[in-house]
Amino acid sequence: MKRQSPLSLVKHSFTAATLGVLAACGGAGGGATIADGGIRGTGASVGPVSGFGSVFVNGVRFDTADILNRVVDSDDGIGSEAELAKGMILRVNGEWAADGQGTAESMAYDDSLRGAITVTRPWDPVTLSAEIAIYGQTVQIDRQTVIQGKLVADLADGDLVRVSGWRLATGGFRASYIGLLTGGSEDDVELEGRIDTVGFNPDQNHFQINGLRIEYSDDAFDDDFTEAGLVAGRIVEVEGRIELRDSGPVLVAREIEEDDDRRYRSAAGAGIEFAGPVAAAYEAASGTFTTNGITVRIDSETRLDDLTLSDLQPGLLVQVEGDVLDDGSVQADEVGLREANARVEGAITTGPDLTAMTLEVGGVLVRVTGLTLIADDDETTRLALADLQSGQQIEVEGIERESGGEVWLEALKIGRDDDDDAASRFELEGRLGDIDGQGITVLGVQLLINGTTEFDDVSAAELESGLANGVRPVLEVEYYRADGVYYADEIELEAQDDD
Repeated sequence: MKRQSPLSLVKHSFTAATLGVLAACGGAGGGATIADGGIRGTGASVGPVSGFGSVFVNGVRFDTADILNRVVDSDDGIGSEAELAKGMILRVNGEWAADGQGTAESMAYDDSLRGAITVTRPWDPVTLSAEIAIYGQTVQIDRQTVIQGKLVADLADGDLVRVSGWRLATGGFRASYIGLLTGGSEDDVELEGRIDTVGFNPDQNHFQINGLRIEYSDDAFDDDFTEAGLVAGRIVEVEGRIELRDSGPVLVAREIEEDDDRRYRSAAGAGIEFAGPVAAAYEAASGTFTTNGITVRIDSETRLDDLTLSDLQPGLLVQVEGDVLDDGSVQADEVGLREANARVEGAITTGPDLTAMTLEVGGVLVRVTGLTLIADDDETTRLALADLQSGQQIEVEGIERESGGEVWLEALKIGRDDDDDAASRFELEGRLGDIDGQGITVLGVQLLINGTTEFDDVSAAELESGLANGVRPVLEVEYYRADGVYYADEIELEAQDDD
């Protein structure tokens, strides 16, 4: 019999106590108990922190009271739970139950990158993305990335940051968290990347990553990783200081070790749940795909949540739960979507309801779960649902869901915005639900069409004809409310729709 999955439990099985923590708590919580026979998983859970009280990872609230001083194993300046931030990718070793409660035995955190940035592509409000580089390593920023200490649009060359993210198949990173390091310096930086074939000279104690020269001494290694592990093409993690020389910058290594994929490894037989982007697409012949350096095996009993096997393409953010096999691969019990496919932006029009864990934005029903990350658009990351108020501007990224005729947006990230936008104007993105002579329905909201409504790249007739043939394209709609009714200002066909 298959175990109940984390994605299922976050949608259906939270206890009242857990929901109370989700709604109101931003700090450490009290002890949690797991009833005999209630254990659903024992092992490791690795993913972005989504909440506190004690700590939420992959939709489970892990009580950290049994960890002395709630210490976090890290050499990156994150020594305790109080120093964690939402979006940081954390490994929790412990056990968890089907009610969304777990007990943590230990926690571990490691930066993916740390140092001075170069802004290679500023924030684009249309694509909702940006790109920076840290010592040659590219970092993708998207609408699910948490930015702490500075607005994403204000990031500038030379800013010192820490990045927690996932390495992509391209060799770059997708950022889950970027935090500004005030008062920091390039005396303590971290770089992860593939050792270049050019400039590789271990006999002279130096090599390169993306053209950056790295020099080291014998004491940069330990028993877990020795100089023999330095091989051209291998991905390694280097911590040290940047020295500016006439020939260019040099990273003088203090420590060299395995790459961050080590945080996803566990002993054979252990349970594991983790989030990450697909690196190699699903292959039917082998029944596998890869993510975070792990081969994930899918069989006839594996549950797929909000996706199909054909959706498992490079870059898609997913969550996996399963068991570690003897060869280090993971036999998946469930693979679920963690990539936002819909959004709404505007003022909170109803709620929040701390019992139902919902609110409404521009007629869109938004549901909060253990996977929901609530943060400010610059600094305050320990917000909870209770900190949101009607009338506040927010941006919600999530997954569109429907059941029994009700449509809602299951929030993955809620960003509180300080903009003073008009309380009656909204923007949403979602699949076309219905269209008739009066208007369209998207994310469960009926949006009336009038003489001022603009259509971009598509017409009302084309949408109606397509829907009649089962085509439900993703639309981006700007709209407003007048006298309790919503009117579409502009309707645009999203180019990335793959329907």
